Amino acid sequence: MVTTLLARAGFAAARPEPLPADASKRYARLHGGPRPALLMQTPDPAYLDAFLRVAAHLDAIGVPAPAVLAVDPAAPAALVEDLGPASMAEALDAGGDPLPLYLGAAETLARLAAAPAPAGLPLWDAGRMSAAAAATFLDWWWPAMFGAPPDDALRAGFDAALRAMLAPFAGQGFVHRDYFPANLIPTPRGVAVIDFQDAALGHPAYDLVSLVEDARRDVAPALRQAVLARYLALRPELKEAEFVAAMAVCAAQRHLRVAALWVRLARRDGKPHYLAHGPRCWALLARALEHPAAAPLRAFLDAHVPPERRRNPA
Repeated sequence: MVTTLLARAGFAAARPEPLPADASKRYARLHGGPRPALLMQTPDPAYLDAFLRVAAHLDAIGVPAPAVLAVDPAAPAALVEDLGPASMAEALDAGGDPLPLYLGAAETLARLAAAPAPAGLPLWDAGRMSAAAAATFLDWWWPAMFGAPPDDALRAGFDAALRAMLAPFAGQGFVHRDYFPANLIPTPRGVAVIDFQDAALGHPAYDLVSLVEDARRDVAPALRQAVLARYLALRPELKEAEFVAAMAVCAAQRHLRVAALWVRLARRDGKPHYLAHGPRCWALLARALEHPAAAPLRAFLDAHVPPERRRNPA
C-alpha cells in the first residue's frame, strides 16, 4: 500500500532513508523525488487522523508546518513536506544566535495560541495533567527513590494537590504539549511546527513554559524574559500577572513529570543518558514552586519529599 501511495504522488523511484523512530510512527526521508518529502508510517490510524486534523488546522491559520502531499488511510501512511533536517535545536547547538530563534518561536506560538482551536482535540486539563504527572512521579520516581510504591492515601493527596493547583488556570486553547526546539524548524516562512499530533485543549502558558524552561537545555534568564515580553506584546488580551501565575503552575507540573520521566526512560527503556537532564528539571521545579500559585503542590512535597530527596534516585 505504501508503494501505491508513493507511485501515486510521483515518488516511485525515490530512495528512502530511515530516520529515528518511536512506537507511534516511523519516518523516512525520500531522496530523488519531485520535491523534498518524508514518508510517515504509523501502526495507529488514530495517530494519522490526529496528525491530519492538526495539519489542516495549522494550514488554515497560516502557521508554518509540513504540507501534507498524499495520504493512504489504509496503510496508514502519509507523504509530507520535508522542511529540512536542521531543527531549531540543531541551529542552537551549532552556535546560532538564540535570540532571533526564540523570538521567532514565540511569534509562531502566539499565532497558534490566539486562533480558535480545531474541533475534536482532547482536553489537557487538571485531571489529565495530574494523571500524567502521577504516571511518572508516583509510578516510577517514587519507588526508585523510596524503595516502595506510594499508598492509596498518598496518591489521593497528590492528585488533590495537582488539581487544586491547576484548576484555577483551566484553558480551552490549542496546546501543542511539546513546544520545544527539537520540534521547531526555522524556515523562510517563520519558525515551523512539527510533531503536533498530540495537541490538546488547555492553557497556552503550558507551551511557553515548554519553550523557555526547556527540560533539555538551559535558557538564560534574560532570554526567557525577552521571549515572554514578545509573546505578551503579541497577545495584548492576556493579563501579565495571571499569565505568569499560569506559567508557574504549568511549569511545576511539567518539571515534576519530566524529572520523573527521565527515571522511567532509564529504568524501563534502558536509556540512562536522559538522567543528565534531571538536575535541570529539579532546579526548574524549585523555581516554579516559589510562586504562590504553586502552593498546593509545594505543600504536598514539603510534607512527603524532603528537599534533599528532590533529585534523581541513586
